[in-house]
Amino acid sequence: MRTRLATMADADAIAEIYNREVTEGTATFDMVARTDAEQAAWMRDHSGAYPCIVAVPDTGSDDKPGDTVLGWACLSPYRTRPAYSTSVEDSVYVHRDHHGRGVGSLLLGDLVALADEHGFHAVFARIADAGAASVALHSKHGFELVGVEREVGRKFGRWLDVTLMQRLRPA
Repeated sequence: MRTRLATMADADAIAEIYNREVTEGTATFDMVARTDAEQAAWMRDHSGAYPCIVAVPDTGSDDKPGDTVLGWACLSPYRTRPAYSTSVEDSVYVHRDHHGRGVGSLLLGDLVALADEHGFHAVFARIADAGAASVALHSKHGFELVGVEREVGRKFGRWLDVTLMQRLRPA
């Protein structure tokens, strides 16, 4: 498999992976699935300095938007105030049929490289519901635990904690 920049042709596949987590999981605190229009706007926001990448099967051919999307990852602004402009937050989502196959590691590795290339100093991961696999994945890629926000979200009738991890760009 390989990664490439996401295109509008990937919007439906990205939304399918994300919306399943919205309706069935706790990796996101969103409670309502994204509409096609919302997904299109989200895709436009995730280009340039805040890219979205997808993992696709490696067919040995050139980039082909619309390939089967195994997972996706993106960078987003960490906060809107100007002093935070050198920090970003990552998101990594893998299609449930492809968990445990290295998709997340490939995505996060390439995403961290993009963050470095774009000059971001700090990358944060906010991991809901003590996602052990996500914590291990981020640790593997140089993230360190910086704190736990206790009971900051409520979904499916449960209070959820958020684990905060951070990776600083190597000097």
